[in-house]
Amino acid sequence: MTQLSDTQALILSAASQRPEHIALPLPESLRGGAAAKVVGAMIGKGLLQEVDADLRKGEPMWRETGDGHGVTLIATDAGLAAIGIEPDDTHSARTGTDEAPRGVSATDTTTAPEATPKARTLREGTKQATLIAMLRAPEGATIEEIIAATGWQSHTVRGAMAGALKKKLGLEVTSEKVEGRGRVYSLPRD
Repeated sequence: MTQLSDTQALILSAASQRPEHIALPLPESLRGGAAAKVVGAMIGKGLLQEVDADLRKGEPMWRETGDGHGVTLIATDAGLAAIGIEPDDTHSARTGTDEAPRGVSATDTTTAPEATPKARTLREGTKQATLIAMLRAPEGATIEEIIAATGWQSHTVRGAMAGALKKKLGLEVTSEKVEGRGRVYSLPRD
């Protein structure tokens, strides 16, 4: 039996209760790079499948295909079986183990890894790497300390934490008010 993370089990469980076993929307806590990584792994294991989104039915879109269309995510028979649910016949017709997914011809050679977003790697010596190191330190860092280390302005620091770290890299930046220091930001240490 396939070992599932809590997040994967949550996604599949929610999909099992939706019409046509659509896996979207993903849990609120799963965004950006983290969402792409989890979905990519689930597609790779055959638990989820990308199929053309039927926007007329209001199906949510996972990503655009570049030709004005989009794809949605559905739980496969294997994904449902991984959480102990026996798939019904109507679901098998949509995912089609012996037929091409909806909107894909049988001769199409596009593979799932090609559609999976690439993982981001962190370059050493960059200001972003400095920011992450400061936030991972046991004492965390204040906006003023980050400004001194990077030379950025305060709005740039806040934007980097919200955009690059939270949205793009999927990191969970936390903050707390520390007496004598002010607001201190931190990241969980690896």
